[in-house]
Amino acid sequence: MVSSVVKGRGAKMREPTFIDTIYCLPAIQYRWVAVVFKYLVVAMLVLILISLAKALFHLTGAKQQDSAKMVKALAWRIGLSVALFVLLLVAYYIGWIDPQRMVPGYSQ
Repeated sequence: MVSSVVKGRGAKMREPTFIDTIYCLPAIQYRWVAVVFKYLVVAMLVLILISLAKALFHLTGAKQQDSAKMVKALAWRIGLSVALFVLLLVAYYIGWIDPQRMVPGYSQ
């Protein structure tokens, strides 16, 4: 099977139209979305760690209110973790993030 480029028919290509530029945008134009998304993920991870540290602080306390504050901090941590997971799923389906295409140590 010989491709059309070898036979000379692929040498003349049409110029891209306005519709092509709308529907076939390269991924580099949305680079700012990836940067903002990375900062958002890091911020949520920091908030999760802060909530976990706050729960640990209230775990060591001897007051009666400390157990209620600890439960509240752990509930915030669970809520932030679920929100981060949903955010990652939505970003994957929208196309903001892609899975890693290259597996280290594997060659095709």
